[in-house]
Amino acid sequence: MVKWTDFERAAIQDIFSKIDYGVVGPAALSRCLVVYPWTQRYFGSFGNLYNAAAITSNPKVAAHGRVVLQGLEQAVSNMDNIKAAFADLSVLHSEKLQVDPGNFKLGKDFTAEVQQAFQKFLNVVVASLQKQYY
Repeated sequence: MVKWTDFERAAIQDIFSKIDYGVVGPAALSRCLVVYPWTQRYFGSFGNLYNAAAITSNPKVAAHGRVVLQGLEQAVSNMDNIKAAFADLSVLHSEKLQVDPGNFKLGKDFTAEVQQAFQKFLNVVVASLQKQYY
């Protein structure tokens, strides 16, 4: 079981409280389907996924993008036992849908150190853009 600090818990809850699921969910799933086209095989019932324009305008993609974020919201609401909260989703994705577990990984190169370095970089970029405002 993961132990969350009060800061981590509050930060994650704050981030999710600011997300517009109707915008971010469809955009994130659309990007996934465009950048990783092999993932389209799991969405055969969604109709036309032949190109980026078709994917981004597909109402089934948009709806499922919102569902994905609602699933993450469920994790936020159950941070002390995400495994139990996701038990049914895990069975669905592994046994019924047979989703390759590699699709859920961020990648071996996206370590905590890399993420921290990238965040530092973005902070410097933002600070540089803002410097003329003060």
